[in-house]
Parts: sequence; C-alpha cells; structure tokens
Amino acid sequence: MSGRALEQGALEAAVLRSDRFRIAREEDWTRLEAIVTAMERGRLRKLSDEDVLALPALYRTAASSLAVARATSLDAATLAYLEGLVRRAWYQVYGPRQGFARWFAGFLGGGLSAAVRGIWLDISIALAVMIAGLASGWLLVSGDEGWYWTLVPTQFTDTRVPGASREVLLQALGTEETAAGLTGFAAFLFQNNAGVAILAFALGFAFGIPTLMLLLREMATLGAMLWLFSTRDLTIDFVAWLSVHGTTELLAILLAGAAGLHVGRAMAFPGDRSIPAATAAAGRRAATVMAGVVLMLVVAAVLEAFPRQLVGETWERLTIGGTMLAGWLAYFFAFRRRPAGGAP
Repeated sequence: MSGRALEQGALEAAVLRSDRFRIAREEDWTRLEAIVTAMERGRLRKLSDEDVLALPALYRTAASSLAVARATSLDAATLAYLEGLVRRAWYQVYGPRQGFARWFAGFLGGGLSAAVRGIWLDISIALAVMIAGLASGWLLVSGDEGWYWTLVPTQFTDTRVPGASREVLLQALGTEETAAGLTGFAAFLFQNNAGVAILAFALGFAFGIPTLMLLLREMATLGAMLWLFSTRDLTIDFVAWLSVHGTTELLAILLAGAAGLHVGRAMAFPGDRSIPAATAAAGRRAATVMAGVVLMLVVAAVLEAFPRQLVGETWERLTIGGTMLAGWLAYFFAFRRRPAGGAP
C-alpha cells in the first residue's frame, strides 16, 4: 500500500473516531450549551429545576470530554467547540453571581464589617504592639533626645525638632488660608499612607513578625513627636491636630497590619486544615479588609488635606476626629447586618 493510501486511511479513521466521539456525547453538549446560553442572557428563571440541577454534572462531562479530545488529538473544530463551551460553563458554575454595583453594596452593607470582626484577635495583637510602639518612642526620646533623629523621618524634622519654641511648634499645627493646591496634597498623602498600609499587609506573609515590627516602628515615630509637643504644653493641640485624619488613618493602618498578621498566623498555625487551605481562607478575609483599608485611606487623605488644613480650633478638630473614630467603630463592631453571600 502506498504512502498516500496510508495517510488517507489514517485521516478517514481520525474523522470517523471524531464523529463517533461527538455523536456519543453531543446530546449532553447541546443541553449544556442551551442552559449556559439562557443563563448568559439572564433567563435563569425560565430554566427548569432539572436543568439547573444538571448544570454541574453537564459541566464536568464536557470538561472530561475536552480532556479526552486533547489527549486523543481529535479534530480542531471539536476541540475549539469544547474549549469555548467549557469556559462558558465554568463561569456559570464557579464565576461571580453579581456585578460590581451589587458586590459593592454587599461589601459596605455587611461584608467589610463582618471581615473586620473576623480578625478581632489579630486586631487586638496589632493594637497592643502599636500602643507599645507609641510608649517606646516617648520613653526613648525622653531619656535621650538623640533618639528623636533616629525615630523621626527627615520630612517631619523641618521645624519640629527638640529645642524648638512653643510658637514655632504651634505654627506647625496651623491652617491654610484657602483650599487651593490641597487636592494634589491629598493625592500625595493617600499614596504615602497607602504605601505604609500595603507594606504592613504584605509583610504578614512572613508569619506576621515583620508586620508587627513595622507597626512598632511607625508608632515609635508618633510617640517621639508626641513627646516633642508635650515639652511645650501642646499635647492636646497636637492630639487634636492629628485626630482629624489620624483616627481614620491609624485605624486603617491597624487593620492593614492585622490583616497581614491574620494571613501570617494562618500559615504558622493552620489548625486542622492544610497550610494552603488555611492561608487561602485567611487571604480571602484579609483581602476584604484591605479593600476597606483603601477606602479609609482615601477618606483619611481628604481629611488631612482639607479639614485639618482649614479648621484651626482645637475643639473643632477633636470633634471631627472623635466623630470619625466613633463612626468607624460603630460600623465595624456594632453594624451586624449579614451580607447577602454570608459572612466572609
């Protein structure tokens, strides 16, 4: 038999094999395609209960057919058809069931607050470390002023340095005449604060230890500056000035650090689950918290660039800061509405 005849025979056998393979399974594929098409067009209610219940099994059958088709090198048309069908069916079986607007409503309507409550232990640990950092910064600088230059970054040491007069420090807490130029300032502040929060979260993957060290370091800086203003009887003025944006910003950094620690703890202590499973579950909850952190940092940047720069009275600043803190705490810990998809 000639080579051409052999090739022709092999081609005919392949076509026959592909036809038989398709005929044997085509009914299931056609049914799956009809169900998926109806769901894609928003006609889920028109499907029968039998079709809806059959969707996962039909998807698995199509996926198995695709695997066999690839392994046996069936014709390109069958492969392309199955690949497209399996991809569309996967999205309907496992893909998201809601658009962004609906997700965002559920996120703010209970998803975020539930996720924050879910990491309460990590929040408690991170808060204790931040308080320790604040106290450490104060004690170190009060014992040796040389520590101030180590703890406080250069961008904060313009006129706010040990030995500065009360008038100079009070001027640093002053206001602006107008809001001109403050929009760009707000964008800069968000970028800076987001960098700290994201770093606090990212370092959690090293079992949470670097996250705690970062929180300790950041709060030591704040403790050193608090000591500086206290030496000129400006403690309340400084706290009021800081509270306008600080109650939101520091709470966001606390949550970011706690989210990172939550993932780190899951890796170090997975419990009855495997490390990948425990880390994945913690990662989903932490991701929800971090989405909230981003929103909080946007709010903090606006507060820091506008109200803090334009509102000068101590009691007004304390009122703004206190109101923001009370609002956040009430939302996170008193707002108990369960999200549509269940608590994270």
